[in-house]
Amino acid sequence: MPTPVRRALLATLLAGLCCAGATRDVPEPFWTAPDSRAAQQAAAWREAGRTADATLMDRIAGRPEAEWLNGPNPGPVVRARTTAAAQAARTAVLVAYYIPNRDCGQYSLGGAPTAAAYRTWIDEFATALGDRGAYVIVEPDAVAQVVAGCTRVTASDRYALLAYAVDHLKRRPNTHVYLDAGNSSWIPEAWRLVAALKASGVDRADGVALNVSNYQTNKASSTYGDQLSKDLAGKHYVIDTSRNGNGPYTGTGTDAWCNPPGRALGTPPTTRTDNPLLDAYLWIKRPGESDGTCRGGPAAGQWWPSNALELARNARP
Repeated sequence: MPTPVRRALLATLLAGLCCAGATRDVPEPFWTAPDSRAAQQAAAWREAGRTADATLMDRIAGRPEAEWLNGPNPGPVVRARTTAAAQAARTAVLVAYYIPNRDCGQYSLGGAPTAAAYRTWIDEFATALGDRGAYVIVEPDAVAQVVAGCTRVTASDRYALLAYAVDHLKRRPNTHVYLDAGNSSWIPEAWRLVAALKASGVDRADGVALNVSNYQTNKASSTYGDQLSKDLAGKHYVIDTSRNGNGPYTGTGTDAWCNPPGRALGTPPTTRTDNPLLDAYLWIKRPGESDGTCRGGPAAGQWWPSNALELARNARP
């Protein structure tokens, strides 16, 4: 006999699948994890009688989110997620986030201890993909931070590791690889990224990822992506729409991107974009996970239920 919480979790998943499917005209390729933090939260609230909040949380639980690989031994998680997705005839979205000196020592600091350790980590990640395929986002912020002036890394060393990651991941059958290229407000002059992206292997990738963990509008991101594409011989791109439903917050510096209030879920994940250069809208940053210890938030990447609820409540139907 299932426990009450498990029954509530099942109800949450069914509600999310129902609501997600009701808004789609065509099947979408991306896999929705049944055990996401949002799904667990909705189940717990439903069990506790917070049905209205649970229903709002279903707006997140019923949508595909990326799985972030940001610690040692990525193989088991990569293998499990891609296998589950393949069994459901869907595609997992994964994020490789383990570059040495990650986040230039800011809220999400960490990563592999050495370049050699990172290459071994990428080898394990790539092997675990098998032939099942996935959409893989390579190292959010890693290129843009160097272009913006991060002094913790040597640019040529960083770019060589990124190129290694792109090359080895792209060798796996059915795998789509997108090298992160920041967002339209960080380095507004897209041309400044071109040399760094090329040194980081973008020519062998499927394209670039934009707006990861940020809040820029679809229009701003697609304009930026189209310009980058011109400078990169027609490369495609994907946009993170997980939290950009209300666009960017009016502020500067950290205030603009670190847990800004009043934001909303954006366009649900889809490959239907009406732009031949834009391959997909994705929820790369998981809605409800903190940007860092600002505005009362927990550590970067930690689940923050009240933030998730605000994003869902503010979302357009």
